Amino acid sequence: MADPKGFLTTGREVAETRPVAERVKDWNEVYVPGSLLPIISKQAGRCMDCGIPFCHNGCPLGNLIPEWNDYAYRGNWQAASERLHATNNFPEFTGRLCPAPCEAACVLGISQPAVTIKNVEVSIIDKAWDTGDVRPQPPERLSGRTVAVIGSGPAGLAAAQQLTRAGHTVVVYERADRVGGLLRYGIPEFKMEKRHVNRRIEQMRAEGTKFRTGIEIGRDLTATDLRKRFDAVVIAAGATTARDLPVQGRELNGIHQAMEYLPLSNKVVEGDFVTPPITAEGKHVVVIGGGDTGADCVGTAHRQGAASVTQLEIMPRPGEERGAGQPWPTFPMLYKVTSAHEEGGERVYSVATTHFEGDADGNVQSLHLVEVEFADGRPTPKPGTERVIPAQLVTLAMGFTGTDVENGLVTQFGLALDERGNIARDADFATNVDGVYAAGDAGRGQSLIVWAIAEGRSAARGVDRYLTGASELPAPIRPTDRALTV
Repeated sequence: MADPKGFLTTGREVAETRPVAERVKDWNEVYVPGSLLPIISKQAGRCMDCGIPFCHNGCPLGNLIPEWNDYAYRGNWQAASERLHATNNFPEFTGRLCPAPCEAACVLGISQPAVTIKNVEVSIIDKAWDTGDVRPQPPERLSGRTVAVIGSGPAGLAAAQQLTRAGHTVVVYERADRVGGLLRYGIPEFKMEKRHVNRRIEQMRAEGTKFRTGIEIGRDLTATDLRKRFDAVVIAAGATTARDLPVQGRELNGIHQAMEYLPLSNKVVEGDFVTPPITAEGKHVVVIGGGDTGADCVGTAHRQGAASVTQLEIMPRPGEERGAGQPWPTFPMLYKVTSAHEEGGERVYSVATTHFEGDADGNVQSLHLVEVEFADGRPTPKPGTERVIPAQLVTLAMGFTGTDVENGLVTQFGLALDERGNIARDADFATNVDGVYAAGDAGRGQSLIVWAIAEGRSAARGVDRYLTGASELPAPIRPTDRALTV
């Protein structure tokens, strides 16, 4: 145990954010650099080293949280990094992007604010990079077997790294122009600077993983050709079919899916554009969808100089504390104020969009909405609550419905889908096609980054066993496992 009295004597402190007026003028991460190290050892000391650490179950990766909390408290950063990497290939990603279900399951959280597990995690890995403790781990010998991984998001990268380290020759195919999937183009720079992705990719290259960008399997390269070239295939292409809003006026200019809008600002940071083709500058912006992707759109619009930003959510506003129906240690649905919301804008709950209106040139100018109430679990409009708000740029951030079936990947492989439109898998993450496996959102549906990495690690074990007859790779989850929620 780190500090036997830490949870009694030390209050919760989190990373300090830069002033709003400063950070909305750039794309850098919102946190003050170096603000965690002076406080993080004491924060790690709040961990009670529980006899049954429920944080392990809160995180699908099975992170050894009490162990690396103890090492962080004692200043043994090298050992902390080793325990952190024992279950997580990319803690610098999860420490910045995960909503931390581990903290929701923290035993201390029953009666006090939970341990700042996420902050401890990111402190350990950032320190490890700074001190050179993160090194390539190439295999001692090669198996002579080859694996193609389709998609370079967190699931694909995790599977690729595990399989490369097991001795297989792995090639990752990415349809975008840069490696990283949603990590590269779906996550704004202010949430995670892409240098973190770049250096992890360089580590993987040094281990032997090969990357091929600008190639979409199903269009640029057929499934048949891919299967001829490789002994096994891992499909980690994500759940990229976005939920749409089929209302009058949807066809107007200025209404875009979030994943049409967000990547462009990242391309500006990469130097591809001076000004993005879609920008919020000087416009009244409406974001439809109250989740994390919607918040990313809000923060991006602030940095582009929007005249106003309004975020709409059809569901009622969640409570700020657990209700009776969300007992510990489940992951609760709570009202969150993200860094993007701190920067301004209005959040409107329990409303639905009825239609859009545009000008003579076909550009959206306003959005009509109505308040809703829920009866039998379905939203019902409340008469007399209709109103109009200005909308010159609308982003749709309403989630995703399944993997892409239009690019030919599913059809060419002959993959079976489950009832939710995801790729069906067996207990080893194998599809109905011999030698073809599926990991991440492509098989699970839209989920969290920790689930994606856990799926990639688990699918890698299935592939390794398929290729060699046995495997020593870990498999933290099964395809049927689900988050601890209500």
